[in-house]
Amino acid sequence: MSNPSFPEPVRRAPVSCEDCGLAAASDLLGDRWTLLVIREAFYGVARFDDLASDLGAPRAALSDRLRALCDAGVLEKVAYREPGRRERHEYRLTACGRDLALPLLGLMAWGDRWLRRRPPGAAAVEADGGSALQLALVDPDGRPVAADRLRLVPAA
Repeated sequence: MSNPSFPEPVRRAPVSCEDCGLAAASDLLGDRWTLLVIREAFYGVARFDDLASDLGAPRAALSDRLRALCDAGVLEKVAYREPGRRERHEYRLTACGRDLALPLLGLMAWGDRWLRRRPPGAAAVEADGGSALQLALVDPDGRPVAADRLRLVPAA
């Protein structure tokens, strides 16, 4: 990760990949289908057939991703039964999954700005009042800090 706060390039990151939360998260989340399954869950799409149809994902790939996300505690499998049908399952975000909102919204905003280069396709709003929300790095007093003022250091 390039860091303009360092005056000269460094030869090694001060934190190993084994001790890095980003490396651990990328092991679980680092492919397109996984990220899109979680995106769908945030929109409320919860049933396998709906996910498969909406995403166009191969059924085997979707099944693998759902299993991994459930095993990791990001999604929970909840049984339901429509009248006259066999029991099936929905996949719902857990507290762990809902905590992915900030990083995923950050990726979405970055993709809109730098890859799609057009207005966002979705907006984050406050659930009760509908007020527009925006992502920001803030200092302990709640003041915004620009990304070019960010510096990563080993945790104390």
